[in-house]
Amino acid sequence: MSESAASPKPSDAAKLLAWAQLTRLNDLVAKLIASNAFYQRKFEDAGITGPFESLADFTARMPFTTKEELVADQEAQPPFGTNLTYPLNTYTRYCATSGTTGTPLQVLDTSGSWDWMLANWKRGLTEAKILPNDRLYFAFSFGPFLGFWTSFDAASGGPGLCIPGGGASSHSRLKAMQRVGATVLMATPTYALRLAEVAAEKNFDLSSIPLRKIIVAGEPGGCLPAVRELLSSKWNGATVIDHHGMTEVGPVTFQRAGEPTWLRVMQERYVAEILDPETNQPVAEGEVGELILTPLGRSAYPLLRYRTRDLVRKRLDPRAPDSAVGLILDGGILGRTDNMIIVRGVNLYPSAIEQVVRETPDIAEFLVHLRRDGTLDDLTLHIEPSPNTDGAATAKLLADRLEQAFALRINVEVKDSLPRYEMKAQRWAT
Repeated sequence: MSESAASPKPSDAAKLLAWAQLTRLNDLVAKLIASNAFYQRKFEDAGITGPFESLADFTARMPFTTKEELVADQEAQPPFGTNLTYPLNTYTRYCATSGTTGTPLQVLDTSGSWDWMLANWKRGLTEAKILPNDRLYFAFSFGPFLGFWTSFDAASGGPGLCIPGGGASSHSRLKAMQRVGATVLMATPTYALRLAEVAAEKNFDLSSIPLRKIIVAGEPGGCLPAVRELLSSKWNGATVIDHHGMTEVGPVTFQRAGEPTWLRVMQERYVAEILDPETNQPVAEGEVGELILTPLGRSAYPLLRYRTRDLVRKRLDPRAPDSAVGLILDGGILGRTDNMIIVRGVNLYPSAIEQVVRETPDIAEFLVHLRRDGTLDDLTLHIEPSPNTDGAATAKLLADRLEQAFALRINVEVKDSLPRYEMKAQRWAT
């Protein structure tokens, strides 16, 4: 077979992906029609009785699923609600959302659905080029959050040696990383920075840890150039790799070498839409919209057209055989629909503010105080300067840089200390 005959035409690649997505979607829908009470009600309300003719038919007729209705369902049918496709005694894993934006959502999985999510995480680890002689240190406490468990379980299948770091102080974790010779750190961006801060406080030599990669997840930031550069500089040049997922939908994206600000959606495993949150219409390439996800292999806890509330910038890969098979989140997760604010006519995303803060030297931590007065938003930044620095000068420099970036004067106040976080940071307060 010739090379030209072996390579699918661009239109063929797009058609093949759409066919695979639709086939998996309709297999999932058939299971839900048969035995999932939550979606049986949604299908009945929408007049859906069988398979979808196309992905366009699916997005036109299938209503969204929201976290609010899932939580309400669990409150009405405690403890786990009705979004369960199989008998309860077949479920083997329990996870829950953090509850930072409301009541925690409890999520159950069978071994089959769990294995499907592990395969997603393994794709990210493969792209990160984890090697058999790597030693992966997991610097989190293994609470009920899905990302911690799926990452550890996926990595435990190799390559590399996995070391859990739960139940230890930050200083103890640093000593453990030194003792085992950790080469890969798994953490949130915030906590990876916190470990470096503790090392400085304890006069701990980070160069004694042979770290070569930091894989960050659990919160936005890993795609921000300033965050990546700061992390790498603190950890002696380690490469930073981002990843994104949610307890509700599982691991969604991965990052390739040489693409530090891109997250690639695993489209063969998800139907992904990026919609204007106000009009619910698809956004054009380069525009920001809300990420809507349908996992195609998690039948135990299914979600059809789930509103993630995550804001992303749509990009299509120009190097893919067909741009329709290369969906990219440019800049990673920019923020959430409930955190995007408009201050004096200027749209502000949390990621954009963090980029400016992290570019400014001598800031140990920051906190954004948002004040809403009717339809008007305003905010103040609280900063904790690094030790032995001029706080007033740092605050003025940051205020000047924020004004330059956004054509907006934002008040910056110096605080003696601000909270530290081991897992997800909560830097937006009202």
